[in-house]
Amino acid sequence: MSGPFGVRKHAPIIEKIVKDFNNSQDKIVVKHTFLPWGDIWTKNLASVAAGNPADVIINDINTVSQRAKNNQAEDLSKYVDKSFENQFYSQLWDTVLYKGKPYAVPFNTDTRLLFYNKAAFKEVGLDPNKPPQTWQELEEYAKKLDKKNGDRYERIGFYPLWGSVGANSWMESADGGRGYIDDNGKLAINTPQKAKALEWLLGWKKRLGEKNVQTFQADFGSQQANPFIAGKVAMWMDVGTFYTQIRDYGKNMEFGAVPIPAYKEGSKHWSDGGGFVAEVPKGSKHPKEAMAFIKYLTGEKAQKYWALKNYDNVANKKGAEAAAKELTGQAQEVYKMTVDNLKVTNMYPTPVEYPDYQNQINPYIDNVMLGKISPKKALKQAETDVEKMKK
Repeated sequence: MSGPFGVRKHAPIIEKIVKDFNNSQDKIVVKHTFLPWGDIWTKNLASVAAGNPADVIINDINTVSQRAKNNQAEDLSKYVDKSFENQFYSQLWDTVLYKGKPYAVPFNTDTRLLFYNKAAFKEVGLDPNKPPQTWQELEEYAKKLDKKNGDRYERIGFYPLWGSVGANSWMESADGGRGYIDDNGKLAINTPQKAKALEWLLGWKKRLGEKNVQTFQADFGSQQANPFIAGKVAMWMDVGTFYTQIRDYGKNMEFGAVPIPAYKEGSKHWSDGGGFVAEVPKGSKHPKEAMAFIKYLTGEKAQKYWALKNYDNVANKKGAEAAAKELTGQAQEVYKMTVDNLKVTNMYPTPVEYPDYQNQINPYIDNVMLGKISPKKALKQAETDVEKMKK
């Protein structure tokens, strides 16, 4: 088994799951091979091409159909049934399908929340138990939370492109949760709502000043130096696991966490998600045995263990719910919120017709934020370019 658990801290956790599986039966022995983050995709694909891959690979959730189309992953349909599928969040299961057949099994995912500093709220007269619910409220709160000393900001209330979020997240939220390509495979890049979202983002940059944004951002670090934990930014968007940074480095910081503010009253609190899947690569010498391990890895017991050890959103519904029940205090509160938030978390898998569409769009978005092109013109040109690449 080859796994991209990115950093070595994950290795003992996955090795414990492997050991438990090996001890649970006497017919299959699984060995885990750790790959550093940068080696994951190149080494795994090279091993598939060479005909000697690992029997199980942990891979990116949003590109399963690409690997299925390119004959790099095994069709798993003969190993699963509807009851197995129903163990997982539906939007995660949808990502593993290619032409209606599963080529992977969801392993984990993520979702984004708005973390906010309750002490800062109290300081400026905001109710710490009433965080912003809409984009309009987010702006109003942010202005109150800004703290300036002359022309220099000592604290910025919020900036929508800081944290684990990009312009695409806001564009999707404004457009009713619709990504650049809708569920029917139709392009939805050049839409009025996405243009409005970009105008809104530009408004933040204009109000704060580009120089102030860049100066502030230049001092960002991790752990204690994270701007939210350091008290330099009062509201911050990030994935649920950000809670562990606050817990470990926030020195009893008083904070809250809520779903991302909705575009307007009555809209949903959309988030986008990513994650990983377990695959049997094409050319595996032991596909049946590999699938037996994948079923264990993505089963309730192993998923609960992974969730508790990593404070991670897992794909198995019962595993996630069991982990939430076992946690206590604010750890439980935030984790339950991430689990609930999966109801409004969309996945945006890369369609086989547009394998490189993000790289076509991103430069246009960058140029919008640099003031080089208008949102409407950028989105129109981006959609034209993506349409040309259709396969």
